[in-house]
Amino acid sequence: MNVLYYFCSRVLLRLAVVVLIFVCGSLIVVSQTEVSFGDAAADPIKLFKQGQSAHARGELEKALDFYERAIQVRPEFPEAEFQRGNALAALGRLPSAHAAFERAIALRKNWSLPYSALGTLLVKEGKDREAESYFRQALKFNERDNVALRMLAEVRLRFGDSNEALNLSRQAAGDPEGSIAAWIVRAMAERATGDRAAANNSLQHVLQVEPENLAALLERAELRLDEADYERASSDLNQALKLRPGDKKILSRLAFAYERAGKLEEAQRIARSAGLIQTQPAANGMINVIGTSEEIEAANNDDQVKARRALERLLEKNPRNAMLLARLGGSYRTDDPSRSLEYYRRATSIEPDNADYATGYAAALVQARRFAEGTIILRRVITSTPQSYAAHANLATALYELKRFSEALPEYEWLLQAKPDMAVAYYFIATAHDYLGEYPEALTAYETFLVRADPKTNQLEIEKVKLRLPSLRRQIQLGQGTKQKNKK
Repeated sequence: MNVLYYFCSRVLLRLAVVVLIFVCGSLIVVSQTEVSFGDAAADPIKLFKQGQSAHARGELEKALDFYERAIQVRPEFPEAEFQRGNALAALGRLPSAHAAFERAIALRKNWSLPYSALGTLLVKEGKDREAESYFRQALKFNERDNVALRMLAEVRLRFGDSNEALNLSRQAAGDPEGSIAAWIVRAMAERATGDRAAANNSLQHVLQVEPENLAALLERAELRLDEADYERASSDLNQALKLRPGDKKILSRLAFAYERAGKLEEAQRIARSAGLIQTQPAANGMINVIGTSEEIEAANNDDQVKARRALERLLEKNPRNAMLLARLGGSYRTDDPSRSLEYYRRATSIEPDNADYATGYAAALVQARRFAEGTIILRRVITSTPQSYAAHANLATALYELKRFSEALPEYEWLLQAKPDMAVAYYFIATAHDYLGEYPEALTAYETFLVRADPKTNQLEIEKVKLRLPSLRRQIQLGQGTKQKNKK
């Protein structure tokens, strides 16, 4: 996914701007009949058209001036606000571009283009979740908005929803007036869903039209690496390197391809020439992680923010490195569960037999409240690694949340055997028995919890138990509960 984002984001934005200029041109023709001034300097339509002409020539500052003058004459001018946003975005003035697109939306709420443009800016800033809502809003107003279809497909791929990404990218690629970039996103979605033949066909389509399309070459290289076709992957990467000489990300993938092909000396030569180093070399000489010494040092920094940034830079150079993906999954676990989930998913797809990565993935599923899916994975982990505390803890939580209390109880009991001082486990054991109507067992566990609980750490649970105990004791005295009923 990083391949397309890194090498195409600027191209996509430029293509979007060009397409949008023509779209706006057609829209504004209608408006010319509404207002006509003799003086061009005071005619917002003429000023806008002059801005479009300058924009098309790449004279962004001049275009911006014309758009702003048009807006001064006619403050409620959504087309001019929209194009002003495009010019500002191309100039790198993103906060001002945001404001312009938001103003265009406020002026014309049912117009898809400023929604998709603002979403594109948010993607560029790494705010995929916010961007997604704007793309979906754009498609609500125009289900054929090609930018929204393509960019939303990208976002859904990063979130691990390859099926929706494939559906969206096929719609975008099916538009005769859409950009060639839609076919690249489609190829990536096809590869993600396991349809490598279709992905190869989509990339062939791109490369027939544009033989030197960098993103397509890099994506085909990744496809060939997946298929262990290291020779042809190296060929694609060498061709990409001619288009972008000295690019460290391409060099790192080329070193990887040579290493996988058994050309270890060539791999080392490429890594050294690019200023890359290998870290933690395996016994068979394989390069586990390649990056600069500064990046590797930063990735091990105690400051999580610095470490995360370094890990993301290393991942760009090592996109198939499961260890880096898993570390990022752990890093985002609490503050961005959806991103954590996607990193762990990618790690497990590369190393499906790694119990630690599978546990991390399942824990992320539990964090995202996808308990049923997490349960399936955690049971497999426990079968292979019965003493995994993290797997048992997450399985206990998942089963409890699914209200499968009789299955959750053995997990909590296992946790107590492993860590007898974990007082809160007694609370969950007690409430599980309580929900099952097993009142005497619930009372015993509640009382044990109160004896062992920390008044500061478990204050909320303690208050709940004290409120519950009087009625629970009365129910026991009255012979209520599932076991009492069974005796009768």
